[in-house]
Amino acid sequence: MEVDSLFQVGDNIVYPMQGVGVIQAVEEKEILGKKELYFIISFPVNDMQLMIPESKISTSGIRSVAGSPALDEVLNIFKNGERDTSLSWKQRYKTNMDKMRTGELLEGAEVVRDLMLVSREKALNPSEKQMLEKARKYLLSELRFIKGISKNQAAELLNAAL
Repeated sequence: MEVDSLFQVGDNIVYPMQGVGVIQAVEEKEILGKKELYFIISFPVNDMQLMIPESKISTSGIRSVAGSPALDEVLNIFKNGERDTSLSWKQRYKTNMDKMRTGELLEGAEVVRDLMLVSREKALNPSEKQMLEKARKYLLSELRFIKGISKNQAAELLNAAL
């Protein structure tokens, strides 16, 4: 079933702060007396399912899974990017959270790179440690789809790039 020119049932998508998901269905639902089409999206990485109304798809930040050229950009970010060492941990946390909320692959890659580099110098505080785990999980899930590789292979690819 094609509802939106961008997304169809079976498409792999990325939803900010949730990672890679699959559009399982598009169903008409009545919620609070209003009938609307809803995209039913499952997220294997979080073992959860979301319903997003069609009217919110364009503003939700949902995007298609990136292609292979984006992977080269991610690896370049890991090899050649530099982090801002002048930020306090609070400023760094806010900046990184803003990047994660975009759902963009390159922004997420910067968060992972920066926090991994910080963690090599000193222990991350619990909030940043949790953020690194989530950002890394979402980045790995997308890399797996881009390359068609296992979770372990994706992790090795990232680790080798740093």
